[in-house]
Amino acid sequence: MTEGGRRRIPSIRSTYDGRVTRQVLEPAAGVDVPAAVAPGSPSSRFLSERPINPPTTIERLRVEMPSDRLNGWLVTLIIGAIAFVIRVVNLGYPNKLVFDETYYAKDAYSLLKFGYERNWPNNANSKIIAGDVNVMEDTAAFVVHPPLGKWLIAGGEYLFGMNSFGWRFASLVFGTLLIMVTIRLVRRVAKSTLIGGLAGILLTFDGLEFVMSRTALLDIFVAFFVVAAVACLVADREWFRNRLARHLERREIPDLGGRFGPALVVRPWRIAAGVCFGLALGSKWNALYPLAAFALLSLAWDVGARRLAGAGARAKLAIFRDGIPAFLSLIVVGLLVYVATWSGWLLTSGGYDREWGAQHPESPTVRLLGKPLASLLHYQYDMWNFHTGDFINQAQHTYRADPGGWLIVARPIGIDAVNDIKPGTDGCLGPDNCIRVISGVGTPALWWVAVFALVAAAILWVGGRDWRFGIPVVGVLSSWLPWFAFQSRPLFFFYAITIIPFSVMAISLCAGWILGDARAGDRRMLGAIVIGAFVALVAANFAYIYPILTDQLLPYPKWLSRMWFRTWI
Repeated sequence: MTEGGRRRIPSIRSTYDGRVTRQVLEPAAGVDVPAAVAPGSPSSRFLSERPINPPTTIERLRVEMPSDRLNGWLVTLIIGAIAFVIRVVNLGYPNKLVFDETYYAKDAYSLLKFGYERNWPNNANSKIIAGDVNVMEDTAAFVVHPPLGKWLIAGGEYLFGMNSFGWRFASLVFGTLLIMVTIRLVRRVAKSTLIGGLAGILLTFDGLEFVMSRTALLDIFVAFFVVAAVACLVADREWFRNRLARHLERREIPDLGGRFGPALVVRPWRIAAGVCFGLALGSKWNALYPLAAFALLSLAWDVGARRLAGAGARAKLAIFRDGIPAFLSLIVVGLLVYVATWSGWLLTSGGYDREWGAQHPESPTVRLLGKPLASLLHYQYDMWNFHTGDFINQAQHTYRADPGGWLIVARPIGIDAVNDIKPGTDGCLGPDNCIRVISGVGTPALWWVAVFALVAAAILWVGGRDWRFGIPVVGVLSSWLPWFAFQSRPLFFFYAITIIPFSVMAISLCAGWILGDARAGDRRMLGAIVIGAFVALVAANFAYIYPILTDQLLPYPKWLSRMWFRTWI
């Protein structure tokens, strides 16, 4: 508006985009200037682009989320609903125990009935399918994985019965939640609902995530709780920096001036991360490696925050002064939660090794911990011996997949197969024989591009000093590299389910980097076209392999057309 030949100019505030500080025009009442410097004039353009003083320490510490909170949740819920619907279709087919469901579905039902795992007779699978589920033996079973994942499977069996839909329902729910928590994590890190939604769409169309969301195995639960824990640590990073900013504001000081700053011992998001890591460990032990890696990364974020706040050389004291509370919040809380996942075993008396403490009262661990906890500790020792002992190290398996090939999907996992279906049988029309398979194969277009995205993320993290890209790099490496130490035993591609959410995150963050700022013009348009074409390619690739993910009937030549490499057969 103009008043008396003069035009009201917006006030000027500073923003920081990580490279240069610029002045941004904002409407403000009561400040009148000549029309010559009004918005759009040459003078105003000069003012808006002229570098000014760098942002204050408080401004650099403060972290804000995107303002489209409602849209963010709508995107999360809509993509989650789509993923759920895609995965729930024909969930109960095939109506049998496939692959390691023969262990976990039955263990889950045993937990539901008795609170601990019991042995089953050799013909249990056929009896279960026939509807005779109460055939458990009276003896305790030696199981080699913690019980939480099986308790979650038991929840589905409680709701829908001891049938194929019931024992797969929990995997469906947590597979969908994994997509949703990945959206929230990437949105928080990228500060963009668009980039978070992109991550969710890509993960929705991954073949391995799809299969693991429809199979009663434990690894989908591990993946969810690990990603949820990382999301909590990222929220803790923001919470910590905002608290440091408020500390400086309250004291009206520009920075810490070489002082260490406030000792923030109780950090709710870090405790929540400890709970999530404990639940991940309660599903499978391999969650220990992401726990260790992200605990160190989180501590590095603390050191960086205090250095930014002006702690100077004292910032390194965070290794101890923030590190000890972090140890309590992540490791101790995680351990307590892990022990709690064994509640059914502890509160009953029939479980494997449950009476070990009573049988060995002279043991130092019994004297120190008491009989129940000493028995539980001994059970963990027996489980460790199984995972590292001669039996497992000498075992062989058709679908053994060494970790060196995981990132390029060198050897998928065969979940179920019915071979050589003759023409005229089971809907096979001929002239060729038909086949039904469930292959745990990642969508190749997604996984192969992810390799390049991870390399780019490592460069942007280390060389570009962009902390955001460190999350997918650490997530993938901590979920992948430790398996190389166990190559003497059979390893399987479905263990990589914990990798793919972080791979998708790397792709999405790189996509955000390609798109650039909203004002990037032609670059943003070209980037959007490239990214849109990539999403379409991933969706088409997923649609093409869909029949081998869902046990659909295929003539043998059409099945072979989806087996792109000899190692896939």
